Amino acid sequence: MPKTKKTTSKKDSSETENGVQKPKSSSNSQLDKTPPASQPVVLSTEDIETVNEASKLSIAHEIIVNQDFAVKENDLSENSLESKFVESMYNAFWDHLKDQLSSTPPDFSCALELINNIKHILVSLLLPRQNRLRNEIEEALDMDLLKQETEHGALDVPHLSNYILNLMALLCAPVRDEAVQELGSIKDPVELLRGIFHVLGLMKMDMMNYTIKNIRPYLQEHSVQYERAKFQELLDKQPNFLDCTTKWMTRAATDITTPLPSTSVSPSSSSGTISSFPYSKTDREPPSLTTVLYQGYLNLVLRDYGNEEFPETLLMDKARLQIMKSKLRHLTILASVLLVARSFSCGVLFSSPEFVDKLKCITKALTEEFSSKPEESMLSVSDQVSQEIHQGLKDTGLTALSSENRASLVGQLRNIAKEENCIRTIIEQRIHLFLKCCLIRGMRESLLDFPGGLLFIEPELAELGWKFVNLMHHNQHVFSPYYAEILKNIMSATNAEENEEKPI
Repeated sequence: MPKTKKTTSKKDSSETENGVQKPKSSSNSQLDKTPPASQPVVLSTEDIETVNEASKLSIAHEIIVNQDFAVKENDLSENSLESKFVESMYNAFWDHLKDQLSSTPPDFSCALELINNIKHILVSLLLPRQNRLRNEIEEALDMDLLKQETEHGALDVPHLSNYILNLMALLCAPVRDEAVQELGSIKDPVELLRGIFHVLGLMKMDMMNYTIKNIRPYLQEHSVQYERAKFQELLDKQPNFLDCTTKWMTRAATDITTPLPSTSVSPSSSSGTISSFPYSKTDREPPSLTTVLYQGYLNLVLRDYGNEEFPETLLMDKARLQIMKSKLRHLTILASVLLVARSFSCGVLFSSPEFVDKLKCITKALTEEFSSKPEESMLSVSDQVSQEIHQGLKDTGLTALSSENRASLVGQLRNIAKEENCIRTIIEQRIHLFLKCCLIRGMRESLLDFPGGLLFIEPELAELGWKFVNLMHHNQHVFSPYYAEILKNIMSATNAEENEEKPI
């Protein structure tokens, strides 16, 4: 049984002379908290180990849940402050190296350090079985010997460069062959070293992605045990690390056991939650763990959780869930627009997949900033979509939209910007129902019974549903022992409160 017992930390007994207690670090440490700038941050050895363990867990989790995960070349914007700073620092370093090599006699101290770094990078690119090549590199790039050669003016720079380039050509992936060949035409030693380091950086990235590809099957096979063990190590160091998870599950259990008002129509009309999973409070048995978790998972993509409330067991997926939540909002708007547009086209235009795809592209492009500018976005959408339908009817030989109908279409499309819009509410309810069915019945069965009104966004919604269900099921498998213990404590506390309220 995982250790989820809540402990209370002792107060710091040391106080200042005026009796003010020293500030304490929060026991419920979320990874994205930032300390005040005025206070210096001193990390203990234990803190550093905790950060390292969290980093390992995060990387392993990312490799498992994201099949497209790969290390990519750092691509900073040319005009960004970071890009300008990095470029100026690099230029200053290479200018310094050029001055050293141009002096009389040449100063090779910095160049030797670079060669030593090149040697370590080349060795790191070797596979474990390439012992002969490793020994050859150590011998050819023996730093003590190279230092002696520079002192006696006997360093053969062209020979050394050719050896390094030949090694790079031997070790690089085929995609880097051209880049290595281009290095051979560089005559300036400083520019050559600069080019070598750039290509070696790409080769290191290729090797990391090769390693990730090879360890992914092993990680997937042992992912549950590995993630659970790493999380337990973090929990051992921070016993209160499940506080937000407890609050999240308590809220989900409350949603299930609290009956909704009979007047509730919209899933987003009040708290932003969907109707809870079926449960009768007259039942003697408490809600199941699966039911509570599914309610909690759905709440994550329908409610706003701040840094102080987001469950710790899902912190690594917080950004992923926020992206899903944003996509759900955009799909709701997209489906609402298509549903309104279809009612004004007599169904004829929407029998053409090309026309539907065209309207979808227009709507997606014009609603990119819907979250911050809903009215402006729908103003643009209404003008463009009404024009497309009007022209489409004329092109097919049908009666074009009258001025009255066009004004009605524009008005209905603009009203989608309002949260209480009835069409938007219906679409939102059906999307939430689809996600609920995906969790309960599985994706395949849910796709066979796809909700009406959502057919035009079926590919996008199905893709999102697969990602959501797979991610939540993985989370459930990893943390189910912790969740079971937390739910047990929640229900015990609830029963104790109910017994206290009963009259004697």
